[in-house]
Amino acid sequence: MSNLLRIRPYEQDDLEPIAELIVHIQQQEYGIEITREDQPDLANIPQFYQQQNGNFWVALDGERVVGTIALVDIGGQQVALRKMFVHTNYRGKVWKTAQLLLQQAIQWAQHKQVTDIYLGTTPQFKAAHRFYEKNGFIEVTEPQLPEAFPVMKVDKKFYRLSIRDAKED
Repeated sequence: MSNLLRIRPYEQDDLEPIAELIVHIQQQEYGIEITREDQPDLANIPQFYQQQNGNFWVALDGERVVGTIALVDIGGQQVALRKMFVHTNYRGKVWKTAQLLLQQAIQWAQHKQVTDIYLGTTPQFKAAHRFYEKNGFIEVTEPQLPEAFPVMKVDKKFYRLSIRDAKED
């Protein structure tokens, strides 16, 4: 079914569907007490994400936003992976939405000659931990993060992917 999905960079009309998808997953699925207002990046995607080596992509089923992923340039040819969210109906091996989004981000990073992708996540996202590990991310401690890495208050688990070691698909 993944052939029905397409991945493309963020466009202005995506703003509302992106915010609704992300906040719903955070609040309803994972019980994280976070609001849209707590995430000012969602109101300013081009300025926050689409700078230097960063970008923001959406997965679309037709015109419906069903997934997101972003890279934030943190300097030193390194980026932070942010806002990776997939609608519950589009998760898993049938749709491969997360895999398609991650492949897009890694290809972008390779093209931009980024050396490392870092990410922070919450302890609740166990399936995400397995997904990142399966895709070559190695767990690191907070002190091992680059100084410029934007640690969020909910982030307690951190990963690094060396682009040199990333799978070429």
